[in-house]
Amino acid sequence: MKTRLNLTIEESLLTRMKVYAMKQQTSVSELVEHYFESVTRSPKRKNAIDIVNELGMPAIDTSADLKNAFYEDQAAKYGL
Repeated sequence: MKTRLNLTIEESLLTRMKVYAMKQQTSVSELVEHYFESVTRSPKRKNAIDIVNELGMPAIDTSADLKNAFYEDQAAKYGL
């Protein structure tokens, strides 16, 4: 069920939002409703970048010769 909501905002902002809504082929009411949905959605879904940023830096010995370590590991793995 939909209900009415009165908002008081700057006239120039409302004008810009009406133009934006028209370009998006929607209404200002729909834009407000979608915004309210997005800020009240729980829990907030994380995107891949947020998840990667939460991972810590791995403990890597920066002085190690990683190329040589790879070849040594491959030789041991395949008996070369």
